[in-house]
Amino acid sequence: MTVWGAVLLAPVVVSCVYWIATAAMMWRFFRGRPSGNSSWLPAVSLIKPVCGLEKNLYRNLSTACRQEYPEYEVIFSVQDSSDPALPLLARIRDENPHVPVRIIVDGASAGPNGRLSNILNATSHATGQVLVYSDSDMRLEPVYLRAIVAPLANQRVGVACTLYRAEGADNLFEALELLSLNTDFLPSMVFATETGAALACPGASQAIRRETLTLIGGLRPMAYTLVEDLELGRTVVAAGFTVAFVPHVAVTGVDLPRPSVWWRHQVYWEQNTRVANPVGFFFTWLVRGVPFAGLYALTGDPGGWLVLAVTLAVRLGTTVVTSTLLGDREGIRRLWLLPLRDIVGLFVWLASFLGRKVHWRGRVFVLSGNGMIEV
Repeated sequence: MTVWGAVLLAPVVVSCVYWIATAAMMWRFFRGRPSGNSSWLPAVSLIKPVCGLEKNLYRNLSTACRQEYPEYEVIFSVQDSSDPALPLLARIRDENPHVPVRIIVDGASAGPNGRLSNILNATSHATGQVLVYSDSDMRLEPVYLRAIVAPLANQRVGVACTLYRAEGADNLFEALELLSLNTDFLPSMVFATETGAALACPGASQAIRRETLTLIGGLRPMAYTLVEDLELGRTVVAAGFTVAFVPHVAVTGVDLPRPSVWWRHQVYWEQNTRVANPVGFFFTWLVRGVPFAGLYALTGDPGGWLVLAVTLAVRLGTTVVTSTLLGDREGIRRLWLLPLRDIVGLFVWLASFLGRKVHWRGRVFVLSGNGMIEV
């Protein structure tokens, strides 16, 4: 075997081991933890930051008002008084008189991180003992609040989170995005938390006690960070608390009408990961085995095509396991696109190193050398 061949085989072997280990960690996560049931049911403020119209926005936001929970309020927060989503928010409020629904319009900005400023503005109006932050594209099952609040009954838990899978892809690029989230991001996050390899605290679905948020100094200090959800987790852990996950999976939509939107969003996700863990992110090339197996097959080695076939079998087989645990039937139907997603993913990984610009919700930010957002 040539040196070049050995270099190509290294990520193939590491990837296969990693995929098998990740499937095992996913199984342990879902089978080895109790459900999120608890008799501790404090008053909750369910905060939904909104910025413009999105695909299925009405359906997704309406689920916030259908929670099987005794005492909660829903706060929709926008930063622009001309936001086109405002009439839709008013409609949801009027259709659900049994739930206290408030619409907060506040243009105050604590920093360049728009999402953080939006939820910060809503938090100042919240009345609940527990604050639940759930992104606008999340579709929530009726038991969602009970599930995410339950771990906070333990005073050692600072933040509680749930997983979320993508659903509803209507074009090729949305399908690739769905696979990126469901077959890479979520399994890697579970692997990191189960093994203790890294901290994860996904902001799209998290809950925190008001007293804990006050103790750590609130959200404002995170307004200049790109990965504000992870910063919240780090701050909570530094204060002596833990971050807890519950085996509940919410659903998020994918809304990528054009290839350019998809590409920018993919790079944005990778930039988030790079900022959160620069060293670990660099070495993720070692778990991107499919493109390297393809290159090895093209070297002319007699066993090259067998290596590619085995790599694809392990990748697809372990993905079926993880997707089944997530309830991701759509992803399983689109497994034939996974090799393409893995190949493209390597180029997205490279692109995340080449520029300092970050595209988010039509705005462009510049990252400093330490991962902070420059004004």
